[in-house]
Order: sequence, then C-alpha cells, then structure tokens
Amino acid sequence: MTIKEAVKQRHMVRKFTDKPIPADLAELLNARIAENNAAHGLNLKLVTGNSDGIGGMAKMLLTKTVHSYIVLAGKDRADLDEKLGYCGADLCLYAQTLGLNTWWVGGMFSGKGAMKHLETKDVRVNGVIAIGYGQTQGVPHKSKTAAEISQYNGAAPQWFLDGVEALLCAPTALNKQPYMVRGDGDRVSLTAGEGHFAGIDLGIGKYHFEVGAGKDNFQWV
Repeated sequence: MTIKEAVKQRHMVRKFTDKPIPADLAELLNARIAENNAAHGLNLKLVTGNSDGIGGMAKMLLTKTVHSYIVLAGKDRADLDEKLGYCGADLCLYAQTLGLNTWWVGGMFSGKGAMKHLETKDVRVNGVIAIGYGQTQGVPHKSKTAAEISQYNGAAPQWFLDGVEALLCAPTALNKQPYMVRGDGDRVSLTAGEGHFAGIDLGIGKYHFEVGAGKDNFQWV
C-alpha cells in the first residue's frame, strides 16, 4: 500500500486489540519519526507497551486496550502546531501502509504522561496518536463536498481536484473539516478555521492535499 492509497484506506479506530507492535514495524516507525524530527525540528516519539500519554477519559470510554502511542511535541514556536499536524498526518498514513491503525487523540491526551518519555523537557506536547492493531478498520465519516471546501479561479486542473479529494479524507478536530482551499494557476492557499486545533488541522490538511495533488504541481501561498 502506498501513502496515496492509505489516504482512502485509513479511518479513525478507537478500539484496539492486545496484539503488540512487532519489533520490525516499531523500527520502521522509529526511522520515519527520526526523519520527520530531523526535517522539521520536532521531538516526536514512539512509546510502546504503555498508554500513560492517553488521558483517563479516552481510556475509559474509547481505547481500553491500546498500548502504544506517538507523542506530538516540539519546542514552542509560531508554526509548531502546523508542523505537528503535518508530520502526524505522515505518520498516521505511514502506519496504515504497515497494516497498523491509528487514532489522533486531541483533547483527551495526558501531556504529563507523554512528557515522561521525552529526552528534553523544554518542549510543548499537543496531542498523541494512539497506534496498534484495531479491532476493526474503522468506517468513513460523513464528509463535506468538494464544492464546500474549495474554489479555483477558472477550470480546475486534475491535480487540484485530486488534492481536494485527499483533503476531504483528512482527520480533523471533532470531524469539522474546517478547510477552504483556493487555487489560481499553480498557487494554492489553505485555511483551517480558528480555535485550539486550527494549526494542527492546517498541517494535516496541507499534508493530505500534497499527497493528492503532488507537491511538484503547485506552490503554497
């Protein structure tokens, strides 16, 4: 499975089996995390055999059997949340290509629990991604239409349409899909509403749009 194929295959999974992540897959995930950390100056971390970064409410109601997660953290800066969203989206889709399932834990994570696993404490944690083998593969959620989240000046090229299609598959806080993507020639802009998770949603959206459209076909403005 490719990353592009994973965009359509990946759905939120909140209930996991007890099967641990095999060592070879953990090694692949750690390598991907290291690439993202190096490229974007983050402090992402895979935690296995532990769920202390997942908040009590999430564990009680949703993920009783999840035993691994990815910490989303980095030194605080203006674009931190966008970078966390962008790299988190990459890791969710990469995990799907490995046969794993994920759930982006937004407001129900434990920053204190997650922080214990980081080598440096001079960072901000803004979410974790539960990861493992789902009891199911999840199901698609009700989605907005392409017309509701996109505008193009003139006849939209196929790459733009493909990007919008991938964007509609992006996970967002409370499944609000707060996106508006606009295109003019090869210039594209994307907004993701307001609120605490707006930066995260923006990063997730940019990653998904790039996967669908192809990064070489346009430039962000």
